[in-house]
Formats: sequence, structure tokens, C-alpha cells
Amino acid sequence: VQLQAFGGGLVQAGGSLRVSCVVSGRTFSGYDVGWFRRAPGKEREFVAVVRLGSETTDYADSVKGRFTISRDNAKNTVFLQMNSLKPEDTAVYYCAAGVLVTSRGTDYAYWGQGTQVTVSS
Repeated sequence: VQLQAFGGGLVQAGGSLRVSCVVSGRTFSGYDVGWFRRAPGKEREFVAVVRLGSETTDYADSVKGRFTISRDNAKNTVFLQMNSLKPEDTAVYYCAAGVLVTSRGTDYAYWGQGTQVTVSS
């Protein structure tokens, strides 16, 4: 399974950005897909996940109400729509795939290369 994240960039605080993750190599619909981020000098943290079948979602408290994760199975793509961005959202955002995952990074077997999101104040 290969994952490719793209769509990052520079945005002002309060703005919006959508990052995408294209999954290839196996049946896309067979995996849960999540987003993580790593800010400079900080550990990687969970952001959001969308699960296969039920399409249920979970979010980190820090992004609830601002970020929305969704998936398009026909396009093998997962989106993370980020609204009301804050400078503390600045990080490299990674998408990852696995089965029966939680918010723990170790649950995910496959990782993409990351895309940089920078929010200016």
C-alpha cells in the first residue's frame, strides 16, 4: 500500500486549507485512513481518522469543530478539510492506513511522506 499526501501550503491564521491523501496498491476501501501531524520540536500527534464501512470519524480535541475528514472511495482519496487554522496547526501532516485503528500511530501499517502546512499569524 502506498500513500501520497499533498495539498499543503502557507495560509494566514483563520484561513482554510484542504490536504489530500491518495492510497494505491491495495483495495482502498479495506483500510481505515488517518491523519497525523508533527510540529517542529514536538512529537507526532493524531489528528483524525475515518474508518472503512461505517465511515465513522474521530478527531483530536485540538481540531474538533475545525477540521473535517472524509473519504472518496471511488477516487481512493481521503481529504482533511482544515478551517479556522491557527499558528499552532503548523506541522508536517502525514496520512496513514491500517485496519481496526485507534489514535495510536503504532496501529497504522502504512504511511505517506507528509505535506507541510504553515499557518502565519
